[in-house]
Amino acid sequence: MTAWRVYVPSDTAAASVGADDVAAAVQEWAARHVDAELQLVRNGSRGAAWLEPLVEIDTAKGRVGFSRLSSADVPALLDLLHAERDSQDLPGQSHAHGIGLVEDHPWFRMQRRLMFSRVGRIDPLSLDEYRDTGGLHGLQRALQLEQPAIVQEVIDSGLRGRGGAAFPTGIKWRTVQQTTAATRYVVCNADEGDSGTFADRLIMEADPFRLMEGMIIAGLAVGAQQGYVYLRSEYPRTIRTFEAALHRAREAGLLGSRVLDTPHAFDIALRVGAGAYICGEETALLESLEGRRGQVRSKPPLPAVEGLFGCPTVINNVLTLAAVPDVLAQGAAQYAGFGVDRSRGTMPFQLAGNVAQGGLVELPFGITLRELLETFAGGTRSGRALRAVQVGGPLGAYLPASQWDTPLSYEHFAGIGAMLGHGGIVLFDDSVNLGAMAQFAMEFCAIESCGKCTPCRIGSTRGVEVIAKLRRGENVRANWELLGELCETMEFGSLCAMGGLTPLPVRSIMTHFTADLLTSASTAAELTIQESVTQEVA
Repeated sequence: MTAWRVYVPSDTAAASVGADDVAAAVQEWAARHVDAELQLVRNGSRGAAWLEPLVEIDTAKGRVGFSRLSSADVPALLDLLHAERDSQDLPGQSHAHGIGLVEDHPWFRMQRRLMFSRVGRIDPLSLDEYRDTGGLHGLQRALQLEQPAIVQEVIDSGLRGRGGAAFPTGIKWRTVQQTTAATRYVVCNADEGDSGTFADRLIMEADPFRLMEGMIIAGLAVGAQQGYVYLRSEYPRTIRTFEAALHRAREAGLLGSRVLDTPHAFDIALRVGAGAYICGEETALLESLEGRRGQVRSKPPLPAVEGLFGCPTVINNVLTLAAVPDVLAQGAAQYAGFGVDRSRGTMPFQLAGNVAQGGLVELPFGITLRELLETFAGGTRSGRALRAVQVGGPLGAYLPASQWDTPLSYEHFAGIGAMLGHGGIVLFDDSVNLGAMAQFAMEFCAIESCGKCTPCRIGSTRGVEVIAKLRRGENVRANWELLGELCETMEFGSLCAMGGLTPLPVRSIMTHFTADLLTSASTAAELTIQESVTQEVA
């Protein structure tokens, strides 16, 4: 009888619902049944948070999944599977937690995974498994190309930064590559602070060598020999996993003075932030990396010209760098074949908030928000009607049902005054008070502002006060107009996107959920404002 493998996720989300206890129960069972030759593998999560802990069993027909297991479920399940190991049928079909072959489950089957094709399938700390599943093919091709050719491949792919600005990645790389500086850097922004986002964490916990490969390719492209990953302190498990992966990469020669036994040198250092949301902004991140308080820098100069320690610097987030290995391995044309307009490739959409089936869904750009919600979200967790969806993090717009048919792309969302950001999608049912959420947007900015510019520092504080007055019904018409003027000042006067985008959720609520801001207003004042808003929208 051959050994059989049992996979129990080790990532943060799975651990939060008992995966470590499940793994311990598997080990206890294996110790009592030595003849079973069971091998426990702590894989990464596949991103289906609603199914965690998702335990998988290797079979001749593929991996069979059992969802939402507790440690108490383990002994009986393993007894059943052990008894059915030699059966010609799929084992465990009669088990209450069984979901069948994991790859055939509709929630996974209907996705188109590129960046996340490997997550949950392998031991994240096994470089051998990474290679065996297609890893390092992009790097090996990059090692055969000259710097401009690598950059051109990224430009031709249409890859854009998977964050708020969505700047073309290859253009940024070319700017760094064409400088005359002797020292250049690659910096990965892993300060994933947006509400409802967890894609960066999932990559770093479930497929860390993919991120490393992308950073090494970036280093080859621009002539950098040192990279830094700036990771948020709120991810302790991610820190441990990535540090362990870095150690193994150096031992294997993937990082160091001779990358894969070539003359090229590249190493990566992990740096942990101190919990400041503003350090997700690239120049504030650089300030923090250099040991100073995280405050936004004035531009110019751009970081691509004068960045970390005054040297030209590529700054991309985890998702952008994680897409690069596929671009090099498969070719720019194949990657660019996914998506619509200038939104090329795929995007990992992260379903969170009041959602029944939360998790990560990777799809090509172009699916509508409604299609995404109806196919994957499964409604609200509360069972109540879905009322609003916030896309793009705490600075993203709140979208009413009338806008859910908008295709998920940078261009289409910009066209309705919204943004995709990092792909976070937070659902709210009909019990939400969106007036309170508008006030929260300003409160969040006031708390997290670095304080360098007046429109953000003072504007957000005044915004909290004005919205509070509106909600109390005080001087409604004047405060409504004042709030509009304040949003305009913050949008056009702030030094960075922190203050510049805070008006986005506020304005969306003013436009589409007007009544929530005017719950205490007089009927006459409310009707007057409602009429003017309706005319503006029309």
